[in-house]
Formats: sequence, structure tokens, C-alpha cells
Amino acid sequence: MPATKDKNKALLVLENGQIFEGIPFGFSRPNVFGEVVFNTAMTGYQEALTDPSYAGQILTMTYPLVGNYAVNKDEFESKKIHVRGFIVSELCTTPSHFKSFETLDKFLREYKIPGIYNIDTRALAQAIRTKGVMKGRICSANADARTIVSEINKRSSPDADDLLPEVTVQKPEIWNEKGAHKIVVIDTGVKYNILRSLAKRDCKVTVVPADTNFDKIMAYNPEGIIISNGPGDPSRPRYVIETAKQAIKEANIPIFGICLGNQILALAAGAKTFKLKFGHRGANHPVKDLETGRVHITTQNHGFAVDADSLKNTDFKISKLNLNDNSVEGMVHKSKPIFSVQYHPEGGPGPQDNQYLFDNFLKMVKTHAKKN
Repeated sequence: MPATKDKNKALLVLENGQIFEGIPFGFSRPNVFGEVVFNTAMTGYQEALTDPSYAGQILTMTYPLVGNYAVNKDEFESKKIHVRGFIVSELCTTPSHFKSFETLDKFLREYKIPGIYNIDTRALAQAIRTKGVMKGRICSANADARTIVSEINKRSSPDADDLLPEVTVQKPEIWNEKGAHKIVVIDTGVKYNILRSLAKRDCKVTVVPADTNFDKIMAYNPEGIIISNGPGDPSRPRYVIETAKQAIKEANIPIFGICLGNQILALAAGAKTFKLKFGHRGANHPVKDLETGRVHITTQNHGFAVDADSLKNTDFKISKLNLNDNSVEGMVHKSKPIFSVQYHPEGGPGPQDNQYLFDNFLKMVKTHAKKN
């Protein structure tokens, strides 16, 4: 595509040479590199933007209209936006909602995140589903596309690096100081709604940095441990895997893994993970509970999955399966109070149907406390 020198245009350039032209919004100097992914949820763009699991990625919303309810103060899933860029089809410039305090455009400008609208997001999603997730760059319309494609292909994917230092807390934080049940959350990119869900259940939640070792975690005398969601390749942060390995062996308290936490527990047990072709990102993924036969509609946001065959020689068994592709959606330890799910029981955005998993975790915590 020749240079247009049009300040009212911007480009999304993919590693395979595909180019999508749109109109820029948000941060006015678009020039970001990331892994281009898509989310199929109809609502929840604010929660998605602030979900740490999107670190390193350029997020596309496939629902055609975005921004119609603006941004409010109640739907942050972390302290800031974590996506590197944002792509939508139609941008609403006249939002209406009683909780809104600023527009989506202003929200992106505040955090210096470039966006593009007037993109054919259906075609973009189809390209990703066909080719798989691709590296890409958002750039100005006067950039030389051929040069950009060459530069993109010389770079490794963002998940080739350990992304946890970008998203974890720098020092321990406490939620609900007066809670009755002491829970430690290993912050590998935790969403606030996980912490809210625990606080609502009378938990004192201590959120610790991802590199906190096992001895320091146990020094808090926790009644349970949660390994949170987070971004990137689960095999990269070896320090978390080693902590999880020790916790499985020595903690003797309930452990709950969520999303990345599910993968971390699998790796700690000796299983393997692999990268999905285009990941699971949306709010309507069907998951079957193998014990009850019930199907749950779930919120998901991940690009990797646990290899089912590799679990056969571990102390974990598969508890849940994705009905779209039969990938592993949950595990349970064969003899200890340890379980995990690949999806997001806290929602945010998405259905709240799976909040019962926090109840199950608390039942484990209370039962274990009585026995000891």
C-alpha cells in the first residue's frame, strides 16, 4: 500500500503482509507492536482493557459497536490498561450510561494506548482464525508497509519473554484486612474481581508478587493459596512453577489455580502446555464438568492450554473439558485439596454462573481448618 500521508488514517499491519486501514483514536502517535488477538464478548471492553492477561497483545473486539457506555469507575480489573493497542469496528462517540465518567477515546489517551476504528473486524478475526494469532503493528498511514512487515517478522512474539514483571504487584497488598479466612494470592496478573470475590466471602486476602518463594508465602500462615490468571507462555516464569511445585508437595492446604494458575500447576506436576492456534477469548465458552455432566458457560482469556496426554503420569486428573475443541479446562489432584480451572470464575466481564468455584474453595478451606 502506498503512503497516504493522511493524519486521519492509521494502519494495522500483520506479519503475513495483510494490511487493515482505519481511523485512529486514543493515543495520537500510533506505533506499537504486539500479538494481535480477538475477543468475542458483546460487552466488557473496559474489563478486557484492564485485564493483565492481555499484556503484550493488541486486542480486537469482534462485537461491532464499542464505547457506547463509555468508562466507569467500578469496572477496572487492575490499576491500568494492559493491552498495547485496541481495534474496533464502530466507535461510539456519544456514549450514555449513568456511571460513565469519561469516553473510551479519552481513557485510551490517558494511558497512551493507540486505537483504530472503522476496521473490518470480522475479516480480521477470520484471518486470525485461519492463520492463527499473528504479530502485528499499529502505525501511521504514511509508514512504509513493506518495511513494517519485515520488521515485524524479525521480532519474536511478546510471549517469548516473561511478562509477569509487567503485571505483578511490587510488594504485598492486603484486601479485606478483617476477613476471617487467610488466603494468599500469588499475583501472576490477578484480576480485581478475583480479589473482590474472595473478600465477599469473608477472606483476608494477601496478594504477593509473582516471585515470592514458598517459605515467604507460608510465613503468612495461609489457610489457602490461589495462583491467579496472567499473561504469556506459562513455561517462562520458572520461579512460579518451582513455588507451585513446592506448594503441591509441602503446603498441605487447599490450592486453587485460575487460568494461568491452571497451567502453572500442570507444569509443576510434570505435565506440558502448548499454544492454541488463536486462543479462547470471550464470554460464552461452553465447558463440561466431567463429574456432574453439567455444561457451564464461561468467560475465557488465554492463548495456551494444558496438554491432556501429558497429565496421565501426574497426580492430577482432568475435571473439565472445552466443548468447542476438547481442550483441558480444569484439573483436580487425585489425593490433595488442589484444583484448577482454565477459565475465569470471577467473570468480569461475562457470566457470574461460575462463582460457585470460590464457594467450593472456601468449603475446602473450612473443612481443612477443622481437621487441623
